This record gives sequence, C-alpha cells and structure tokens, in this order.
Amino acid sequence: MQDSLQDIYDYIDATADEAIADLQELVRQPSISAQNVGLRECADLVLAQMARDGLDAHLHELDGGPPVIVGHMTTDESAKTMLCYSHYDVQPPEPLEAWSHGGPWSGAIVDGVLYGRGATDNKSGVLAFNKAAKAFLRVRGKLPVNLKFIIEGEEEIGSLHLGPWVEQNKALLEADGMHCLDGSVDTATELPDVDLGLKSVLFVELIARGAKSDVHSLNFPLLPSPAWDLVRALSTIMDENRRILIDDWYEGLYELEPEDEAQLHAKAARVDLEKLKAEWGIDRFALGRDGVDAIRARAYEPTANIQGLVAGYTGPGMKTIVPNEARAKIDFRLIPNISPAKAVERLKRHLRKHGFGHLEVIARESAEPPYKISAKESMAEAVIAAATRVYGELPIVNGVSAEGTILRHVWIPCVLTGFANPGANLHAPDENIRVENYIKGIKYAAAIMEEFGRR
Repeated sequence: MQDSLQDIYDYIDATADEAIADLQELVRQPSISAQNVGLRECADLVLAQMARDGLDAHLHELDGGPPVIVGHMTTDESAKTMLCYSHYDVQPPEPLEAWSHGGPWSGAIVDGVLYGRGATDNKSGVLAFNKAAKAFLRVRGKLPVNLKFIIEGEEEIGSLHLGPWVEQNKALLEADGMHCLDGSVDTATELPDVDLGLKSVLFVELIARGAKSDVHSLNFPLLPSPAWDLVRALSTIMDENRRILIDDWYEGLYELEPEDEAQLHAKAARVDLEKLKAEWGIDRFALGRDGVDAIRARAYEPTANIQGLVAGYTGPGMKTIVPNEARAKIDFRLIPNISPAKAVERLKRHLRKHGFGHLEVIARESAEPPYKISAKESMAEAVIAAATRVYGELPIVNGVSAEGTILRHVWIPCVLTGFANPGANLHAPDENIRVENYIKGIKYAAAIMEEFGRR
C-alpha cells in the first residue's frame, strides 16, 4: 500500500540537491559555542535559509549568549502544536590534524558521505525540520500540524543562557509535544533510536591546590600534593563495580515499570551488541555486562565519568616538579528522580566527610532535571509510528537518554530521536552524515509532523 505521504516524499527526493547544498553551506560556517566562534554568523545563515524556504522565523537576543531562532507557523489541519527543537552550535573540531576530506568545515562529499563538524550534530537535524515543513507548504499549501521552531546556539555547552530567556518567553514555546532530531539510528539494525526521557548531565570540576607555584620535587616531603589529593578524592566517589558511593545518591531513584522492562527486552531481542563493541573497538562491555543487563545499565544507571584529568607537566620527557594544582572534570548522569541541586550538595558533603573539604567544587548550576515519559504519550506514539512508516519496521525504543533546559520552565512531553548513521563520529574528527540518511531523515521529520497532527 502506498504511503499517503508519497507526494511529500517525492518532493523531498526531487529537491534533494538543494537540501544537500544547504547542509554543505551550513557546515561550512563554523559555530563553536565553547570558543564563541561564528555563532551570530551561523544564526543569521539559518534564518536566511528558513526565509528562502518560506518559513516564518525571527532572531531573539539572549542576555550574554548567542541569538536563538524562533518560528511559529499555523494550520487549520490540526489543533495540535509541535515544538521542533534543534541547535546550530557544534563541538570544537580539535584535533585538527585528525580530520580528512578537507578539514572540519569542508562539507565535502566523498562516496555519498558528507563530512564536517555539525554534519550530524545537529545541522542536518535543523534542516530536516525546515525541509519537511517546506515540502508540505510547496506540495499541499499547508502544514499537517501547527509548528513552532526553536534553534539555539549553546546546546553543546549546556544551554547556559537559554533558561532565563525561556522563563520570560514561555508563551512562545508552549506546545502539545516536542521532539528533537539529535540522535542516531541503532548500530545493528539501522533503525531510529527513540528516547522517551532524559538522563540529566551534571558537570562538575574538582580543583585541588597546593603551593603558590610549582616547586622542585626535591621538596615533595614538605609540600601538599594536589595531584595525590585529587586522586584519593576521586577514588572515594565510585567503587570498582561502578556504584557511586556518595551518601543518599540513589534516594528516590526511578523504579522501572513493566512497560520499561518490556522495552528493554524488546530492544535486546533486536539489536546486535557485538556490532556496538566492534564500533567502539572493545572486546567486552564494562563489568562483563551483556544483553538486557547492558541495555538496562546504559539507559537507567546513574554514572560518574571522569572526562578529563590535568596536573603538572605532561609534555615530552620529565620535569621534576610538585604541581601546585590538579583538576578533574566529571560528568554525572542523573536519572529520574535525582535532583541536580541535591546531587551537588551531596557531593560536597561527601568530600568533607572524607577529608577533602578543601577541594574547590565548581558545578554548572543550570543542569536540567532528568525526566521520563510513557510510550503512550501522543508525542511518543507519533514518533514511533512515523519511524515505522519511513523505515519499514518498529524503531528501537529506549527508556531515557540525553532537551531539558526548556522543560525546566515549560513542561512539554518530549522525545529525542534521529537518523544519523553508525560511524557518524559525533563530537570526534571526521564527523559525517550519509547523504541517504539525511534525505531519509527529512522524510522522517515530515512523517512525525503528519502523525502528531492527527492524534
């Protein structure tokens, strides 16, 4: 049976060259939020592309941050309003020497793959929404659902300035459902992952300090040792079985419902975890986990990951110093119902208890709260149905994953999904998107719009 969206799919195929050229143009514009590079220029470019596509959108200035792009387009086809969230900022491209195909801003297409920072995360997602909406307007003259767009420029550094703006502009963002195309397809099945919640990310930096400057290591017996202090402090936070040792960390933890367990077992029956190990270049998962246990841990286990350690001299050869400072950057993944604010206080209390109260703790105060929605929410049903239409099979439905800043101020049932191919190298050199995945992703976005509009 022919899909009722075939006319929309045909238009997307017929205008694929334009969609690809627009993605190349967008990738070629650097927009690094961590380095404050090219953000306004990229926002202006996104706005210009939307204007070319006939989409109504405007720039809104953020106090201290890059502009956010907001659009609102109405229809008489549906009473529902869907908020399409995406972001135009990207991760830093370093190390630059690890890039091939012309570097991080080339937008080069090699063997059907488009390379460049943001090719997947999240510039192809930005354009998938835009091109899907354009297809409905050009083919049918109207949208299947009322659409709101929000495209921000600081997602990669935690949406630092978005929250206050959202709090002052709630009416602009109110909707019946929200989703973002910032995810990927499953490595084994190449079907979209559909995430029904958020593991909040709490970023913390621990700093140990000693003398006013580095001192010759001959004097080690007389000096404080920030590096050893930090190592010992870190060893008290998590044990060898990955259990977080901070008092009350697991208090009020979300308990899995039968629906959640059913999703885990359904995913385990369909995915090939051996392919995931091969993609990562490992022989086994941590702690020997596998099958449902591995999938459950990834979705629902609180984590304490050391993402970086810096102390003293790390260059060639040796340098006989006692470093005067040591730093560790940690990301704690919090599942429902762990409060980020309470987590920070528990960490500080833990460090004091173990004799490390002198360490400085710098935490990002704007960490979003974790959340979880049911597969029976209309936003979830629409995404699952759309994925089935476009990809021919039920997608891989997950419990929670990694936009929470908006949801702190305006509660909207939210789903994360996406179309990035395995090996897309998100946040790494040679980030890429297969052209066929991108075009199919536009069709996926269109199907989500149509499915949500009729629910």
